[in-house]
Amino acid sequence: MVAIVDYGAGNIFSVKNALDYMNVENILTDNAAELEKADEIILPGVGAFPWAMKKLEESGLVETIKEQAKLKPFLGICLGMQLLFEKSYEFEECGGLGLIGGYVDKIDEPDLVIPHMGWNKLVKTNNCSLLDGLGDEEYVYFVHSYKAFCDEKSLCAYVDYGNPVTALVSDGGCCFGSQFHPEKSGKTGLKILENFVRLAR
Repeated sequence: MVAIVDYGAGNIFSVKNALDYMNVENILTDNAAELEKADEIILPGVGAFPWAMKKLEESGLVETIKEQAKLKPFLGICLGMQLLFEKSYEFEECGGLGLIGGYVDKIDEPDLVIPHMGWNKLVKTNNCSLLDGLGDEEYVYFVHSYKAFCDEKSLCAYVDYGNPVTALVSDGGCCFGSQFHPEKSGKTGLKILENFVRLAR
């Protein structure tokens, strides 16, 4: 069972639709006990970092998420990935979940269209189980205006949008984050979700 965290700031239905299409049992939940019982957890996210972090704190799930992300496969998507970091500078400095070292700041590319929206080719860096079975010409879909800055050891893949943009990260254990939307990235995205689900099975 995959638990999709429903805290009022997520693209929950697109993620659920992808899992339903894959015939993967899943549940939308804001209940700590259900997160603890789940095999895997997905943290979606849309909107601004401070607002989403506030919604997450109001849900009462912050400590449960921090605990469970160390125990079972955990995937943050888009803003959900950004929330995994220590802090963000979107509008104001705001602390995050601190599950992965680093921070989030705006994409400062004056000659490029912001938000970064569309398909980009993944460039793999470190080995990552979510990318198993994928080649070197894989494209995924992005919609965002801020990007993550992290250590090389946490970076699994990036894309080139003027400068490197963090695309996929890991804490070196079972916690992952994807800036792109795997649920909107066609066969490549479905393969990444399939690899994620298989981690606990």
